Amino acid sequence: MTHYLAELYSPKPAWIALDPADKQQFFEAIGAGMAALSELGIEALAFGETDATKLRPASQSFFAIWRLADEAALDALLDGIAASGWHAYFDTINAAGPATDLVRHMGRLAAATA
Repeated sequence: MTHYLAELYSPKPAWIALDPADKQQFFEAIGAGMAALSELGIEALAFGETDATKLRPASQSFFAIWRLADEAALDALLDGIAASGWHAYFDTINAAGPATDLVRHMGRLAAATA
């Protein structure tokens, strides 16, 4: 079953304090790890900055949207992100789970108790 991950994140002071060479080295390590993701059924759909001018904006500055073949791929991505040291530099919120259609989603909303 297809899963999705929406990440929202903002730089921490530790990221801001890094010099450009250290940031570049970090990005190179991230890039090297990205190559193997497609073999696991992981697809990066979009990356960007959040738009604070839109209704009910996120407090985080950036987003990433991923499509994953299954829960195992989702877990592998989350583990890889954590292992990269990402969370030392970025305050991150993850929204992840299996995809459904609108009718089933509305049914889940109707049954929600919390």
